[in-house]
Amino acid sequence: MSTAKTSWPEVVGWPAAQAVTQVGTDRPDVAIEVLPSGTSVAPGFNGERVRVFFDGTGSVAATPSVG
Repeated sequence: MSTAKTSWPEVVGWPAAQAVTQVGTDRPDVAIEVLPSGTSVAPGFNGERVRVFFDGTGSVAATPSVG
């Protein structure tokens, strides 16, 4: 069983750049995509990706997670 972190609820409300740094520190093995909230993305799970959605103030708008 893997003990690697898969979600980061604690970064909601943080500046996006700070959240990206935290995710990258916790999971250097994943690609991080930073996108404006409401952006349409292709469906499908990718275990090597974390998407960080930010709002109009540049803060994380939703819990980033692997997928």
